[in-house]
Amino acid sequence: MAKLHVELVSPEREIWAGEADMVVAKTIEGEMGIMPGHAPVLGLLVDGSVVRIKPADESETISAMVSGGFFSVASDEVSVLAEYAELGGEIDLDAARAEYERVSGQEGEEAAVAQRRARARLRAAGQEV
Repeated sequence: MAKLHVELVSPEREIWAGEADMVVAKTIEGEMGIMPGHAPVLGLLVDGSVVRIKPADESETISAMVSGGFFSVASDEVSVLAEYAELGGEIDLDAARAEYERVSGQEGEEAAVAQRRARARLRAAGQEV
């Protein structure tokens, strides 16, 4: 069976790369699930969303919080080029909860972005918000 070659990168580093069966990402047009053989796509990632990658080796699903960037599919190559990204397993839950509490209830455009990012960090780390 065909596999996807996936790269999740930010300007600072390569976050994750490898073979995968599926990738799910939220673009400004909606959530997209990509499997081998998908049509070419280029989309803008939603700032403060979670990208999920199902590795081909059947290991645990990779979850990462992303802040903006692009999502590209060409053949079976998937590139997630995030302005900022953080793997769920690298997130300090206590700090993420504290940040979520700090920004919750604030108003304005900057507060809305901070709230989305805080929720995404918790979701990427496996916490329901």
